Amino acid sequence: MADYLLEMRGIIKEFSGVRAIDGIDLTVRPGECVGLCGENGAGKSTLMKVLSAVYPHGTWEGTILWDGRELKARSIRETEEAGIVIIHQELMMVPHLSVAENIFLGSEPTTFGGFVDYDAMNARAAELMKQLKMPDVNVALPVMAYSGGKQQLIEIAKALNKNARLLILDEPTSALTAAETRTLLDLVKEFKARGMACVYISHKLDEVAEIADTVTVIRDGTHVATLPMADLDTDRIITMMVGREMKNLYPRTPHEIGEVVFEARDVSVWDTTNTERKLVDGVSFQLRRGEILGIAGLVGAGRTELASHLFGCWRGEHVGEIRLEGRPIRVHSPLDAVRLGICMVPEDRKRHGIVPLMGVGHNITMSVLKRYTRSGLIDDEDELAAIQAEILRMKIKTAQPLLPIASLSGGNQQKAVVAKMLMPEPKVLILDEPTRGVDVGAKYEIYKLIFDLAEQGVAVLMISSELPEVLGISDRVLVMGEGKLRGDFPNTGLSQEKILAAALGKQDKVAA
Repeated sequence: MADYLLEMRGIIKEFSGVRAIDGIDLTVRPGECVGLCGENGAGKSTLMKVLSAVYPHGTWEGTILWDGRELKARSIRETEEAGIVIIHQELMMVPHLSVAENIFLGSEPTTFGGFVDYDAMNARAAELMKQLKMPDVNVALPVMAYSGGKQQLIEIAKALNKNARLLILDEPTSALTAAETRTLLDLVKEFKARGMACVYISHKLDEVAEIADTVTVIRDGTHVATLPMADLDTDRIITMMVGREMKNLYPRTPHEIGEVVFEARDVSVWDTTNTERKLVDGVSFQLRRGEILGIAGLVGAGRTELASHLFGCWRGEHVGEIRLEGRPIRVHSPLDAVRLGICMVPEDRKRHGIVPLMGVGHNITMSVLKRYTRSGLIDDEDELAAIQAEILRMKIKTAQPLLPIASLSGGNQQKAVVAKMLMPEPKVLILDEPTRGVDVGAKYEIYKLIFDLAEQGVAVLMISSELPEVLGISDRVLVMGEGKLRGDFPNTGLSQEKILAAALGKQDKVAA
């Protein structure tokens, strides 16, 4: 039997003559978890798509050995039959099908008559839910009835049902709560103990440090190092990822905070499907020119619903007054908001931030397309010059400006969405989870940009589930819980414990 379950040797993959990965090696032993680290665009997902035959044999160079034998898979079905299962960052669910139907999609058990055996399918799905410590999940319900975190664990149930010997997890916790993340990490440890191998891709290096036995770092499509996690710490991994030492992740710069520029008064928002359920309950706050105002809170606190209302994209019932530069305004749509000088980077870039098949550049300029229109026609040369300037400013990694944005890594897509929302030169910029799924180097660039905008007088409202991030860049922090404003704190000596206590309603609301 081979020492390694998986050996990838000298893997090269090109797109339009540009090498996305250039001679990368990766090895995994049975029962080993390998942390695969690198910046956005480094080639991590491309390497895993080669392994799982999203890019079939013949479209790349190099050798893959599986259990000592060369693997020349030409389809995902072939790699899954071998025992290689990948769980992508973007969930691959059919929302209206049941949990059980999603787990068995394409491999449904049948009766003698050729009909789907729903009893057997539901029983096996329920058994898998128990293994994943989710016995309360009703496998007959549509998968859309469950949160993104539960859906991520249901994806793992699909992998277990396929008898995975190597599980590839690509940013598995980017949309999970702390409790769901804990469940996932404990499951990976259990899988390792059973002999299952794992490749774990994450920008959350504390997770990598906890569960990885070995870490492989790649940068700009090349192999940097493979070392035991016992010989590393997160600072050293960061240095290998970005090619330089980063002593301060939050590049805070002094910026002047001016007069009140934006105000929300007694805002309430109701659920679109249950009109009795209030998601935001009488929230009021002020935002000053050049201020970075963080909004913290637990999942379900109403933060995204509040931001959606302020940007004019909430489709449910809502009340409250919004004032810009002292004057009441009405925002009925995102177009109204942008025209008034209010822009927003949404939480879910795939659904609300990009047009996947449209070019990178055209995604960036769509918010200000009239700027490049002459007599009803777009001035392509003028538009391209602006696109190239934004790509350079945001350090977006793309082979060329008009490639479909879906071909970029998640972090580079996020940078493009930020660029799009900066093109209208906003007075108020709302950022909802701006660094979700973004590597540490790109996070640094986004933080630097936020401080630069504040220095220029832009008022920034930033929602984040990462408390170190909220504390690292905010001038002031609002804390929400169950739709209510439970804290308004200046960020001087503020701690994560104080924010959590306010989010849980364990202390009285404090005004700044």
